Amino acid sequence: MIEALFLLFGLFIMFFGTLGLLRFPDVYTRLHATAKCDTGGAISILTALAIASDFPLVVKLKFFVIALTIAMINPMVSHAIARAAYKSGIKPKATVDMYAWDNP
Repeated sequence: MIEALFLLFGLFIMFFGTLGLLRFPDVYTRLHATAKCDTGGAISILTALAIASDFPLVVKLKFFVIALTIAMINPMVSHAIARAAYKSGIKPKATVDMYAWDNP
């Protein structure tokens, strides 16, 4: 039962990451949506697989090692992609000025 919840949660997160990829206007916002959702969704799905499988404990630990590796590497890869996009001259289309309301 708990593995079904982890699996549905992971699929839910992955769905919204895909929706963000399709709806957001530029590479930076798309990258933000996919990186966050890919990390959380993959970890949830791997946790569900580790709980639900009838494999030995060593194999289940491998699922958790893979999840930990994804949690560490995915933010670094996303940062490298965003930095490469910035250095190649891609300008962000969406800008948010959170201090704009201070100046009338």
